[in-house]
This record gives sequence, C-alpha cells and structure tokens, in this order.
Amino acid sequence: MQKAYFKVKVENPILYKFLDRATDDLKADPKCGIEIPKRLIPKEYKQKYGINNLWKYNLPNAWRLVYSITGNEVEIIAILLEWFDHKDYERRFKY
Repeated sequence: MQKAYFKVKVENPILYKFLDRATDDLKADPKCGIEIPKRLIPKEYKQKYGINNLWKYNLPNAWRLVYSITGNEVEIIAILLEWFDHKDYERRFKY
C-alpha cells in the first residue's frame, strides 16, 4: 500500500508520523473517525469545500484531523481538510 504524501510541509516529524498513521487507518476504514453532527459543521467548510459531512480523527497529543468522505459504490475517498492542535480545533468549532 502506498504511503501518504502531504503537499503541505509538516515540520514536526512526530506530527508527520501521526498523520501518516491516520491516513493508513482511513485507507482501511474511512469511517474510523467520529462523525461530526451536520449542524456543527463550520459554514466555512461548507462554502469552501462544498461538503455535507465531516469527520474527526483524534491524533495523539491532542491534535485533531478533520476530513470529509465522498465517493460512489466503487470507491470511497477521504478528503483531509485540516489538522490542528486542540486549542485551534476548539477555536474553529467554537467550543
């Protein structure tokens, strides 16, 4: 299986390792994260990405990865939108 490729430079090698493991998990099961209720999806994500579902994958050290799932009967695609520390996650979701 092909390893993850991040176009965004991840300067923290530990975070890169967490993200790499997350992509492996998502390849095996795109629904392995926690589905965020539709009413809590930030309007920014709906406008910018045109998504109608959002999932959260908890990374170690309180980091969060948010992604959306799309596809059809033949293929399922998990689209990684953003990763951030817990403080920025709470700010984004207004907790």
